[in-house]
Amino acid sequence: MLAKIDQTYRTIRDRKGRVITGLSMGGHGALYLATRHPDLYCAAGSMSGALDLNPTHWRITPEFAKQIAPRFERILGPLGKTPDPYADHSVVFMADKMKANGLKLIIDCGVDDFLIEPNRELHRRLVYNQTPHDYTEHPGGHTWDYWENSLPYHLLFFHKVLKTNGATVAQ
Repeated sequence: MLAKIDQTYRTIRDRKGRVITGLSMGGHGALYLATRHPDLYCAAGSMSGALDLNPTHWRITPEFAKQIAPRFERILGPLGKTPDPYADHSVVFMADKMKANGLKLIIDCGVDDFLIEPNRELHRRLVYNQTPHDYTEHPGGHTWDYWENSLPYHLLFFHKVLKTNGATVAQ
């Protein structure tokens, strides 16, 4: 994937010039990839991320939980297995690895978002293990209106990281 991006766009082909962010499940994916591959990224972000893959930790209706269960079971199997693949692949449980990697992190979520609690939990874990990170809650839910407001903060955060790394184009 990175090779395709590097071939298609003018990039800095080094971790000091690479950042990754996403929203919802993409927020989980961005933090997961950067945490698992700190040699590829210098910073990562999540907007309204599904940071705990176990949907019983989300604020959702029983109907919605029933609707999404088959999709999760197809990938991770049924809830309640030991070992627990939901926990093994959830970034909310990777706070110590995030600290060890030294990635620059930005995480935000709307206070009305059904994924707010897993975001708060990762924030608590990062505070507890003293991992520097930028965490924000804003009014809003799991909506494009929220993400359109959030994205400029992510871009500013990443610009500062890239500038510190000497990976920005001079004006």
